[in-house]
Amino acid sequence: MAPAGVVMGEHVLATYVVETAMPLERAAEVLAGEQSTGTFVRVERETDDLRARFAAQVESVVELERGDASALPGTVGDGERRRARLTLRFPLDNFGPSLPNLLAAVAGNLFELKEFAAIKLVDLDLPAAFGSRYAGPRFGVAGTRELMGRPDGAMIGTIVKPSIGLSPDDLASLVAELADAGVDFIKDDELQGNGPSAPLAERVRAVMPVLERHADRTGRKPMYAFNITDDIDRLEANHDLVVAAGGTCVMVVIPNVGLAGLEFLSRRTQVPIHGHRAGFGAISRSEQVGIGFRAWQQLARLSGADHLHTNGISNKFYETDAEVRGSIAAVRAPLLGLAPTVPVLSSGQWAGLAHATYAAVGTADLLVLAGGGIHGHPDGSAAGVASMRAAWDSALRGETVADALAASGELRRAVERFGPVRA
Repeated sequence: MAPAGVVMGEHVLATYVVETAMPLERAAEVLAGEQSTGTFVRVERETDDLRARFAAQVESVVELERGDASALPGTVGDGERRRARLTLRFPLDNFGPSLPNLLAAVAGNLFELKEFAAIKLVDLDLPAAFGSRYAGPRFGVAGTRELMGRPDGAMIGTIVKPSIGLSPDDLASLVAELADAGVDFIKDDELQGNGPSAPLAERVRAVMPVLERHADRTGRKPMYAFNITDDIDRLEANHDLVVAAGGTCVMVVIPNVGLAGLEFLSRRTQVPIHGHRAGFGAISRSEQVGIGFRAWQQLARLSGADHLHTNGISNKFYETDAEVRGSIAAVRAPLLGLAPTVPVLSSGQWAGLAHATYAAVGTADLLVLAGGGIHGHPDGSAAGVASMRAAWDSALRGETVADALAASGELRRAVERFGPVRA
């Protein structure tokens, strides 16, 4: 009997980019067999009816131009390697609407098959059953905007810097400065978890009274994302600690707690979950092997990420601007009727990137995080926040960079430190 919400005959489409010395059609068949019925030859009891219902099928094979990367270790096969985009069709009957078991099929042993010199999962097309089982974001864009009191415009945020080393009292002082400057969002760094020098409970004790006093004065409480990443059996207690103190956001490092850990928290959360992707590069950076962001972000959104890091343009990491634009577009694309997740731009961001970013992505439904770009401003963190707000407001009004520079001394000073502005 099929699980609740599953329609017999539904399937998942998984798309890969591969290199192999085998004939491409044969390579696709090997991949499909390994990840479904699990054999490269017919065996006893493997009937035609069984294969028709449970064997993965080759949907398409499109040859691509060969790259110049070396083969993965252990690759075998004589002859010239060819590169292709393969799409396989996996019957949902094989695993049901379960993300951990889906991954066993579409991203399991296939990375170890010696016939493949390269293999990367780059996209997924999931049936409605996953949207029925997984609730996705509980707050998303609309809930986040409501809680932080920013109904429109870009959401401007920062990361606590230095990322580790500040005492809870020093952190409270910094938060007060940022709140008074009009910041929308502040987050712990992924390196700041629950260490003995600044435990989670002490950070909550120091930060939340500052934010509550600010809310009493102004009617608006900036959102602080406390990093509650921990063993799964600690996630709920860490979340409850934050919520009991009046906190409005928690953060987890998704690769560290896993999709199942994220979903466990999502089913219990009372506040938005800020999904950090630290460690994601280990499974995605190589073009030869791993899981691409377009595929992975669907799983993170289904598992409940209200915010999801996408990187930003002109970043300090490896992704090109085109790849970042694709990541932002992927997170904003509709997915099985789920609430929209907030794309989070970070890594080397500062006020001088606002006009170029808005021109590239065409939306203000973004959480733009600047760490050094705010705290490294020559006139201090408050001026850094002012420079970000001025630049983004100017971009959204359709003004030129020159207009923005003429109107904002904080932006001009930011250019002295970080410039030039990217038009």
